[in-house]
Amino acid sequence: MDYEGHFRAAVARIRGEGRYRVFCDLEREAGAFPSAWRYPSPDAASEPVTVWCSNDYLGMGQHPVVLDAACDAIRRMGAGAGGTRNISGTTHLHVLLERELAGLHGTEAALVFTSGFVANEAALSTMGHLLPGCVIFSDARNHASMIAGIRHSGCDKRIFRHNDVDHLEQLLRATPADVPKLIAFESVYSMDGDFGPIGAICDLAERYGALTYLDEVHAVGLYGPRGGGVAERDGVMAGLDVIQGTLAKAFGCMGGYIAGPADLIDAVRSIAPGFIFTTSLAPAITGAALASVRYVSAHDELRARHQERAATVKRRLRAAGLPVMPSPSHIVPVLVGEPVACKRASDVLLEEFGIYLQPINYPTVARGSERLRITPSPAHDDAAIDRLVTALTQVWSRLHLQRAA
Repeated sequence: MDYEGHFRAAVARIRGEGRYRVFCDLEREAGAFPSAWRYPSPDAASEPVTVWCSNDYLGMGQHPVVLDAACDAIRRMGAGAGGTRNISGTTHLHVLLERELAGLHGTEAALVFTSGFVANEAALSTMGHLLPGCVIFSDARNHASMIAGIRHSGCDKRIFRHNDVDHLEQLLRATPADVPKLIAFESVYSMDGDFGPIGAICDLAERYGALTYLDEVHAVGLYGPRGGGVAERDGVMAGLDVIQGTLAKAFGCMGGYIAGPADLIDAVRSIAPGFIFTTSLAPAITGAALASVRYVSAHDELRARHQERAATVKRRLRAAGLPVMPSPSHIVPVLVGEPVACKRASDVLLEEFGIYLQPINYPTVARGSERLRITPSPAHDDAAIDRLVTALTQVWSRLHLQRAA
């Protein structure tokens, strides 16, 4: 058996489709976000770039308050947590962070995981497993981590059309009333930037006796008076059973979490393998995340500036005739529609203009909807926006890409 040949062939197929992914070797410059240094090759000199595709939406990964908290934690507690949460790996910072997250979402408890992916996979698989005969209703565009958790739960699933509340109700109505039900969906769908109909889904869940599980990873810190997410902004947090979030995007650190009723959180804590058998987050990360959550919650001006920057970028790109896809959120997707052209546009922007925008190709998005996904932050000033618009306009002309209709 030519084992390596099979692996080479798999990668060759991806290359042949024009969607082979190349890592951008970056060195972020602390305190200077969104500026960074890029290494074109391991031995080459670094080159300055402006990052326009980071999920560090507010630049909190660079904030002095967060950096100081990380340094303080590592000096006081050391580099690692020392074990799993069950075996010596629960520091006092973990306890404080979970209490802070529960307060942010108005829930009884919260539980921190090593990533948002692990949080979704562990929570959904465990919840489904514990509810006999449970049927899980999943939005068609849910994140891969949610799909993995639903699959590993072993439950029957029903996929409803994206944000289609009528279709969801049809599926709920067709399911026996005495069957446990769980509806899993998102507040901000990160590739298109559209919002989920949280209130309407909560109403259906109450009507048909279903639990609700909302992924707010692209919304926590960014929406609501305290950054509790779109559910806080819309005043519907009380209708949700579980809120899942991340510490790696608006809070600029690492890790994921769930927040919800104490008994449910305790069950996941006690049973989920993805939680039990994983070394806990290091003190530096936990301390930094705690400081970030507290800071972001208290500074609504960050959210206002973030929204203004996103709106400004959209307006400027549309005025330049670039095909900005409709998005009511902070996500700014620009349609290319073909994987090779999308990768080429990204390469030219990086190599000639010092602008880093990662191409988004299948399977992250559907074939034919390949795009550049722009994520403005409060730190992207008017001069940076000017450079972005100029560069994109030139690249679109040079590559003969489709402009806005």
